[in-house]
Amino acid sequence: MAIDLCNKQEQMRIVGNRATLANPFEDALEGISVPLDVLSANQREVVELAYYSALIHPNPLMHVVGDPAAWESNFGHALDRVAVRLDSRPNEVLRHQAINHPDPMMREQALYEYADRNNDDAVELLSYVVEHDTDRQVRWDALWAIEKLGGIRAIQALKRFQQDSDPEIAEWSKLFIGELQTGEPSFDQREGRSTPERTFDETIFLLIHCDLYIRLSQSNQHWGKLSLAPEGLARVYGRAHACPNAKTRERQLVIAKQISGLHADQSLHIDNYLFRGFTERTRDDRGNFYFESHVNRPFYVSGKADDPSSGVQDSHIGFMREGCWYLDSRLKIPQADGEADAIRYVRGRFQGWGYTNLENLQGKSLDQILTPGNGILSTLHDPVAGPMTNVFISGTFKGKLNDWDNDGRLDLNSRDVYSTAEGEVDTNMDGIPDQAGVACCDLGTRLGV
Repeated sequence: MAIDLCNKQEQMRIVGNRATLANPFEDALEGISVPLDVLSANQREVVELAYYSALIHPNPLMHVVGDPAAWESNFGHALDRVAVRLDSRPNEVLRHQAINHPDPMMREQALYEYADRNNDDAVELLSYVVEHDTDRQVRWDALWAIEKLGGIRAIQALKRFQQDSDPEIAEWSKLFIGELQTGEPSFDQREGRSTPERTFDETIFLLIHCDLYIRLSQSNQHWGKLSLAPEGLARVYGRAHACPNAKTRERQLVIAKQISGLHADQSLHIDNYLFRGFTERTRDDRGNFYFESHVNRPFYVSGKADDPSSGVQDSHIGFMREGCWYLDSRLKIPQADGEADAIRYVRGRFQGWGYTNLENLQGKSLDQILTPGNGILSTLHDPVAGPMTNVFISGTFKGKLNDWDNDGRLDLNSRDVYSTAEGEVDTNMDGIPDQAGVACCDLGTRLGV
């Protein structure tokens, strides 16, 4: 959360051809006002960025105008101000591991933790990683962290990678620059390709970043925070894809997740979530949505998925996601009655509840903690899971179409996801559930049904 709140508080107004900066010394001096046309191109870019970034920020000028019931009622922001960082590694250790750790997930985790602390050289370290890391997912996640930090330095850094040899790095750079400058994503001009006979019209690879706010005492006065970078989240909670169908995407979609390395036989752990909600479609090229999921899941009392040693409770897990998707009229999805424009890009935020067994974390290093399934989603509305729930999960996500086979075309739905259109487990991807109504692999067996 802290990484998303940095560099966003400029008290700037642009009226006509003049820019006014509010005076931080209150009554001692008047505010500063200058004509825009006397500024250099670079100076004007800084001024306009400060103003327009504030307008599109979720809490625009909240300390200047507006009802605090609307702008200050964010539980995640409140927790971020008081929570103690659970990652206590010194900055110099983070910098070293962000570049040198042999595990790409741990390199990225160190990188995001360093950026979340808003260190002065965070953009420079992120840029170094984008330029030199050998893992493309670490590279594009580092680009996202640069965008999260925001400001003119972020835009200048992102511009360095617009012509990167990897087309996905180049497009992410272009996209993030567009968002920082105007609030709107920008795309390249690649064509797309659909894979026939797939359950979903699109399978969009998601980048997900979140903060885990852990309640450390029953008094509610002590909270801890662990910021999970996208690859760390994917390892613990699963790799996620957004899976819409054009006919139904305005009211439902599936988030299909897979966890590698959880099962003893090394088979994938399949974990699908059916979301339903509303989408606002007053513009032809996008949809603003609010969706919720309420799915049947086993709650492992041990705090680790696939570990029934302390007991398993049949429960229902709730989650919310909201955001906006953007269509590309050049990318067409074949339909029985014609064609539909494809979703090129999606962004948004999410929140939910979780449970982590604090006793199992004591004395362990971060790489021993960030293991497959070592943290589970939870609910407050269950007699067993409810009292044990101790984590508030708050995060953001982004996803776009990529060229996965390097043929120069964007792949709309080539990613393997093991779900029916209703979120049931479908291991052979034939559109028919392995077991009707089951959205998480081996759920019936694990509950003794």
